[in-house]
Amino acid sequence: MQFQLTDEQRALQDAVRSYLRDRFGPAQVRELYENPGGDGVPAPLWKALGEQGWLAVLVPEEHDGVGLGLLDAAVLAREFGAGTVPGPWLGTVLVAEAVRLAGSPEQQAELLPGLAAGRTKGAVALLRPGSSPSPAAAPATASAGTLSGRLDLVEYPAVADVLVVAAGSDAGTGLYLVDPRGTGVTVTSVDSLDRTVRLGTVTLDGAPAGRLGHSGAATVQELLDRAAVLVANDLVGIARKALTDTVDYDRTRVQFGKPVGSFQAVQHALADLHIAITFAEHAATYAAHAADVDAPDRRLAASVAKAKAADAADAATSAMIQFHGGIGYTWEHHTHFSFKRCKRLQAAYGDAAQHREQIARLTVDAAAVAT
Repeated sequence: MQFQLTDEQRALQDAVRSYLRDRFGPAQVRELYENPGGDGVPAPLWKALGEQGWLAVLVPEEHDGVGLGLLDAAVLAREFGAGTVPGPWLGTVLVAEAVRLAGSPEQQAELLPGLAAGRTKGAVALLRPGSSPSPAAAPATASAGTLSGRLDLVEYPAVADVLVVAAGSDAGTGLYLVDPRGTGVTVTSVDSLDRTVRLGTVTLDGAPAGRLGHSGAATVQELLDRAAVLVANDLVGIARKALTDTVDYDRTRVQFGKPVGSFQAVQHALADLHIAITFAEHAATYAAHAADVDAPDRRLAASVAKAKAADAADAATSAMIQFHGGIGYTWEHHTHFSFKRCKRLQAAYGDAAQHREQIARLTVDAAAVAT
């Protein structure tokens, strides 16, 4: 089993932290929040993601990528969660993964170099909001080389250059490439509780689409699982940062002549959070490792990671606001950034309850096979 990062992965972690500490902090996040009409993609940050190879992490080297694994991408996702990093990083990485897993050699050669460099931005629509993460929840229907359907809560559709959509057809469920600015495609922006992201509804009405030639229901499920693992790591990044900031604050905030953090009730609550977050970190790390080595329990690990990370981040960000006292409730404090990002990601690619159902289903199926 793998629960620790390698020296190279720790170096990657340090590089991202260093960049965010020096060049993208709460002031830049607040600027994004207070400009909801913008595209939500800070140009210097996006340029850095491309230059540092953080968009190319999963792209094979023959297509100008770095050719690393999902655990390396999870390191990035965790730091991006801690730093409340905006932009279509996740969508671009998932589009590249879809093309890598199921695209033809021609599709890979055409799309992967641009996605790796950041010249091409990606967005995905893999399931209907509120649905359990399975191919049965594909949000579109394919027929005669076109797609139709309504895609809700798509991240960054207005800036995306390519959209990957899961769709059902007589030939079974598969993944399709759609031009977000093509005929038959209408993009409508919608407000989000979390303003570090830009959401939209995409309506497809006979939109031309090209199927990723090797895609099927198994590929859709694989992409959903990988998305869940990356979101789980984003959530544990949020959770750890929320706890760290809360401990720092309660060490210095004085009430009744003593630091708030010296009271036993506060200490116990923070210790419980530390344990829950540590469990979630290990689960998220192992899930990424399991995907990289194609472990038999990789689907189970993905669901365990997403459920634990969602619960831990919810508890940590809620406590963050409470244990910051009055300042935590004000708009001027950055507790809101983490709390709202957590609320959005808790439901992304299946909420905790849906993943627990998945855990039960997979466990029962495994027991039935064993007998």
